[in-house]
Amino acid sequence: MQETSVLSLMNYPSSSIPWGISRLVMGKYPFKNIPGIKFVKVLGCGKHGGFDLNPSFNKQGLLCVFDSMERAQDFLNASSIIENYKKHSSEFFSVMLQAYSSKGSWSNNTLQVTQEAPSKGPIAGITRASIKFSKASEFWSKAPPAQESLERAPGCLLAAGVGEAPYLRQATFTMWESTVAMDQYARSGAHLEAIQTAYKGEFFTESMFTRFVPINPNGIWRGKQYV
Repeated sequence: MQETSVLSLMNYPSSSIPWGISRLVMGKYPFKNIPGIKFVKVLGCGKHGGFDLNPSFNKQGLLCVFDSMERAQDFLNASSIIENYKKHSSEFFSVMLQAYSSKGSWSNNTLQVTQEAPSKGPIAGITRASIKFSKASEFWSKAPPAQESLERAPGCLLAAGVGEAPYLRQATFTMWESTVAMDQYARSGAHLEAIQTAYKGEFFTESMFTRFVPINPNGIWRGKQYV
């Protein structure tokens, strides 16, 4: 069986914001009896859906890891959880993900590599970190330039700033036209400077960087249709 993740992004109309907040409060509890589920993170978003110190009240993310593609597909296509997210959302995006490279961990969970590195795009990535409180101010001083360069980066198809908690537990999900496009962003400019500073200064108590083959990206995020 090939471990497969499901990443979903939601944008709520004002009438559904209380429902969305209740998802954050409930956390992973509603998922405990889902067949094949290994790992769940119910995520908030930064302002406007980006990587931002200010939280969004109407945008959220959800990451679920399953023990097989079949169970991931069943969750997306038939679960009442996804149906309710769609019902309450003005925008809903989802994609299945299989890792071809992964370093680090998330809440002591590591993602299994189940794919070969693709010869062509698109590809996707999740970068996440638990930031030391003593380093948070310095970390966030580097974030705005990196976010601005990400939004302008050639070949970036989608970018979303998500996290478990404001200020200290942050993540970014991105999709790219190609590995070359992702590497050009990751290894240059404000992002490279921020990462080098973070690791040199030991900003993180835990971090993870995973690259994926995206499967069936579908839906709408920040006004853009994905098929």
